[in-house]
Amino acid sequence: MADRDKGPRKVTSFDVARVAGVSRAAVSRAFTPDASVSPKTREKVYQAAKELGYRVNYLARSLTNKRSDLVGLVAAGFDNPFRTLQIEYLSRALLARNFRPILLPTSQEADTSTVIGQLLHYAVSGVIVTSDAPPTEICEQCAAEGVPIVLINKGNDIPLVDRIISDDSMAGHLAASHLIDNGVRKPAVMAAPARSYTARRRSEAFIAHCKQLGVEAQFLQVRINDYRSGYDAATGLAASGVDGLFCANDYMACGVIDRLMQGRGRDEAPPLRIIGHDDIPQAAWTAYDLTTIRQPCDIQAEQTVDLLISRMAEPELTARVEFTPVTLITRRTA
Repeated sequence: MADRDKGPRKVTSFDVARVAGVSRAAVSRAFTPDASVSPKTREKVYQAAKELGYRVNYLARSLTNKRSDLVGLVAAGFDNPFRTLQIEYLSRALLARNFRPILLPTSQEADTSTVIGQLLHYAVSGVIVTSDAPPTEICEQCAAEGVPIVLINKGNDIPLVDRIISDDSMAGHLAASHLIDNGVRKPAVMAAPARSYTARRRSEAFIAHCKQLGVEAQFLQVRINDYRSGYDAATGLAASGVDGLFCANDYMACGVIDRLMQGRGRDEAPPLRIIGHDDIPQAAWTAYDLTTIRQPCDIQAEQTVDLLISRMAEPELTARVEFTPVTLITRRTA
């Protein structure tokens, strides 16, 4: 009766080995990616595990191996649809390589030490830090623990830390060329450069290329690269004479469009040409039909995970930077 009160006994790897007719070491190898085990033995182990309801305890395994199969994803700015898309593709890429993502939301104002503690307590095998998340202290602490790190769209140049950066220079070039080729003579760029490395680079590239084309571009500074900032900054924009606008991201461009289209017919185009950046799903919605610069999350995710895995294999490699290619997606707004 006492044993019954304790509930069912937990199935162990020894049970799986007994039912499969193999050694416990063979069970361990069968559940370890790239381990040496015959297909026949692996199938017998999997079948026994399925019958018994056995699940590998990856956290327990990490205590033995000193590293888990977990990779920390440190991210902020989840109100922006691009961040959700980015995390989805990073998670898929990690799972495809037999790693398990652990998401740690943070912000510019967050206590970074809390994030670091969570990462190190879980004995993560690596860390990916996206834009808008504070990286410096995280990088320093994780590097001291020998944890590989890759930064996405961040300007921090840190020894032994790799970076993936969207080709912001090309983005500014494409946006400027497209607007001016379509008759824009008073272009502007809207961004919060103090908050975002990528927004600053895109703005600088846009203004520089407009100048090369013989046109002076105006800079419209906002506090945050978000929907509300775009909406508020669009007040009086058309009346200012600006006839073409490049927004640092689609999220902000959607705010601009919603403000400009108030009181107008649904089928009308905005009163000025607008280009965004990222190609979030909402950009293709009929309400926006936004011309934009696509930042391909799938390619970016593969680049990131490739760098992370190679850093795991060779921790002392010189810090590397790779660029994610961008393309212009033409829709109604420009």
